[in-house]
Amino acid sequence: MLLAIDIGNMNLTLGLYQGKELGARWRLATVHDRMPDEYGLQFLGLLEHAGYAPEQINGICLASVVPPLTGKILEACQTYLRCDPLVVDTGVKTGVRIRYEDPRAVGADRVADAAAVQEFYGGPACVVDFGTATTFDGISREGDYLGGAIAPGIGIAAEALFMRAAKLPRVDLQRPPTAIGRNTVHAMQSGLLFGYAALVEGMVARFRQELGPDMKVIGTGGLAEVVAKETNVLKIIAPWLTLDGLRIIWDLNH
Repeated sequence: MLLAIDIGNMNLTLGLYQGKELGARWRLATVHDRMPDEYGLQFLGLLEHAGYAPEQINGICLASVVPPLTGKILEACQTYLRCDPLVVDTGVKTGVRIRYEDPRAVGADRVADAAAVQEFYGGPACVVDFGTATTFDGISREGDYLGGAIAPGIGIAAEALFMRAAKLPRVDLQRPPTAIGRNTVHAMQSGLLFGYAALVEGMVARFRQELGPDMKVIGTGGLAEVVAKETNVLKIIAPWLTLDGLRIIWDLNH
């Protein structure tokens, strides 16, 4: 089995593949000060809960946008799963041509997303990833990664309101009864949820002007399904898109 691991600033996402089929998968909170042994024991616990033994893992493919955590996860995999991960980085075959001015500046998760889009959906496409940042990635008709746009994520925006405005509370990201909030909590929920849905609609429209009317729109990340309920532009929801891309990249390199 292949274990795919995506290390993000907010979430640590893992999935088990038997061939091309994604089985057990997990989305965990990223804990930046956790030690390799703690991660290793967590991995063992997840596998055991899913009914697997660490000996069944014969490959690991890893993408990370959190350099301080990369080494810790590598050590945990080597010590507890007895496996050296393939880290998606310069020199690894991805099947994706990067048209960014500095290809090395593109996050490994973005490259994995592009690889998955190329295999499953084809271009042109816009991938909207709801993570620490809300990112929009443009994929050409030929499957090239063109670039994109980066906005603060919904969680960051909510936390900024709480931290910088003395009278605003922390709120859950839930749908308010109306767009015009009749109390502070509902007003904040409206601004966050409906506001980000409108952001997605506006950015997708601009990407479509550049990529063409047949551009596909794919939503991924932990909050994709929440935002998709408030807009009709997210036609495809693929919450595990990055893991699928890591599986594809693994296959290309073995």
